[in-house]
Amino acid sequence: MVQVCLNGPRGATDGAMVPLTPETMAESAVAAVAAGATDVHVHPKTPCGRDSVSTRVVAATLEAIRARVAVPVGVTTGAWAEPDPSARVERIRNWTVLPDHASVNWHEPGAEQVAAALIDLGVDVEAGIWSGTDGAARFAVSPLGPKVLRVLVEVTDPALDTAEQTARALLADLGPAHGRPLLLHGEDGGAWPVLRLAGRLGLATRVGLEDTLLLPDGQRALSNARLVAEGLAQYGWARRSP
Repeated sequence: MVQVCLNGPRGATDGAMVPLTPETMAESAVAAVAAGATDVHVHPKTPCGRDSVSTRVVAATLEAIRARVAVPVGVTTGAWAEPDPSARVERIRNWTVLPDHASVNWHEPGAEQVAAALIDLGVDVEAGIWSGTDGAARFAVSPLGPKVLRVLVEVTDPALDTAEQTARALLADLGPAHGRPLLLHGEDGGAWPVLRLAGRLGLATRVGLEDTLLLPDGQRALSNARLVAEGLAQYGWARRSP
C-alpha cells in the first residue's frame, strides 16, 4: 500500500503545487491515484489555508475528493487544527460526512478521547506514533490499540543520514504494536531513505507534498502524482535490493 499525503500543514508559501482548496485537492488526488496511490490522506483547509476539523470544511473536502476517486480517504485530527481536546472531540462528533479513516497523534493531549470518538462514529483510526515523543509508550498500554486500523510510524527526523536509524529505533520501541499493520514514512530529508526502508521491510508507506517537496535527486516536485510515481519506483527498487 502506498498512501498519498496531499498537503499536510503546508500553505501557499510552500508553492502553487500544494493543493489548498477542495477542488485542487480532488484534482491532485485523481492524478496521484492514477499514478498508483491506493489511499489518500488530506488536511482539510479553511479558505485562508488553515488546517481545520470543522464540520463544514471536512465535509466539503471529502465530498470533492470522493466525487473523483474511489479509494479510501482519510483526514487529520492534529491538535494544531483544534488545540482544545474537548472542542476537537465535539467537532468530530458533529461531522456530517465521515472519512474512511482519520489519523490521531498518540502523543497529543486528548488522543485517546479523539480516537474513541472516531471509533464510536465508525471511522477507522490511524494511530500516529511520532519519533522523539512518548507516543510509542502510550500506545503500548492503550486499550484502544487493538482497535485501530493501522499504526503510522512517523519519523520526524529530517536528516538524510540519520532518518533510517531513527526509523529502526522507533520500530523497536513500538514492538508488537498490538498486532496492527504498520505504515512507515519520513519527512523532508528523511522521506526518501525511510520510504526505501519501508520497501526493504515490506511495510506500507506514504509519500506526497506533506512529507517532502523534493524528488530523490533534489529537484522540486511539481505534483503529488510525480512523488507517488517516484515513490513506487523507489519502493519497488528497495524491495528487490538484497
